[in-house]
Parts: sequence; structure tokens; C-alpha cells
Amino acid sequence: MKGQEWYQATEVAEEYEEKRFSRGGRLIDRREKQAVLDAVGRVDGKRVLEIACGTGRFTVMLAERGADIVGLDISSAMLQQGRHKARNAGVADHLEFMRGDAARLPFPDDHFDTVFAMRFFHLADAPVSFLSEMCRVSNEQVFFDTFAGPSTRSIYNWLLPMGSRLYSLDDVEKLLADTGLALVDAEHDWILPYGFYRKIPDAVAEPIRDMDTAIGETILGDPLASVSYWNTRVE
Repeated sequence: MKGQEWYQATEVAEEYEEKRFSRGGRLIDRREKQAVLDAVGRVDGKRVLEIACGTGRFTVMLAERGADIVGLDISSAMLQQGRHKARNAGVADHLEFMRGDAARLPFPDDHFDTVFAMRFFHLADAPVSFLSEMCRVSNEQVFFDTFAGPSTRSIYNWLLPMGSRLYSLDDVEKLLADTGLALVDAEHDWILPYGFYRKIPDAVAEPIRDMDTAIGETILGDPLASVSYWNTRVE
């Protein structure tokens, strides 16, 4: 995984949400959470696994809605932040945070109803291996997002020390074929890259996001989108 040592640093974990989901980044947080909720649907009683759960943004959200959920991450520092968030939300007894390797998931086949990963595959050096493991432990649904190329993300990538893995539609179709997953539906969004929104205040980000969304609803939306959300079914 790209930037694995950086990601596991305590100071990175402590500042992670403040740096990414404050200012205009709040719009990103809101959209990503809605994407997860739209894909997963009712979670009460569902067995759910989140891969690369980080600080537990989604793990805690779904626990609050009644999911029987496990959040797995390789970073102890990130998991510590997630446990703190769960305690504050009053759901610490309704979820489990576990340190583990997404390439070798410590669960039997078909153990979960839904397995998902957000902000993960742009860092994956072997995406087929990771997605195959997600498919193996799910008996129904796998959901994940990717950064798209070509898009404005390609330009933004030049500024990043680690870069990101970008996926074309052909790349994702091949990935699904190689792992035995069937595409249920997909959403494509964000003409402007995430990094742009994180740099600007809410008052500026909101109208720009409105324009971004308006373009996204035209015929140009899908080809120009920098982020895709993939909802798939285990066959």
C-alpha cells in the first residue's frame, strides 16, 4: 500500500479528520456518507465489514443505525481515534474495531452481508487481491469507491507526494470480472478534485459544489467525474 508508514503515524491519525473534513471538506464527508447509506440501505441486523475503516467515520455511522459491524484497519493510531468516536457516540458496545491486513482478512467465507471500503483503492498496489478478499468474505454485497482517470484528479495527482491509483471504466470492469463481482449500479461525481474543496471555506465551497453538481447532471458529468462509487453483487 502506498504511504503505509505515513498513514499509521499517530500525528496523522489525530489530525486526519480535521485536515480532510473541515472547511469545504465537510461537503466531501457528507457526500461519502450518503453514498454508503444509499448503497447499503437498511442495516439493522446486517453483518457488515468496513475495510480500511480509519477513524471510523462510516463504522460508527452504521453502528448508530443498527448494523452488526466490524471496522478493520492496519493503523493502530487510526483505530484508536475510531474507538474514541464510538465512545462519544454511545455505540462502543455495538461494534468492533480490529487491526488487520486487508489482503488476508481473518474471517471465513461468506461471513458478512456487506463488505465495503472507502478511500482505499487509490492506495492499493494489488487491487485484485484486495477486492478478491472482500468478495470472499461477503455473501451478498461489495461496495467501494475509486478515483477516476482521466479527470481533474490526474492534474491533482502531480502535486501529491504519494500520488493515487486512478481507474478508468475499463480498469474497473476488468477488476470486477477478475474477482467474480457483478455491477449493480455506479455513481460518478466531483468534477473538481477533493483536494480543491479542502482548501476553501464553506461559504465558497457550497456555491462551487452546486455548479459542480449541475455539470455532473449533464451529459458531461460521467466523463468528467473524478470519483466513482461502485455497488456490486457477489455471484
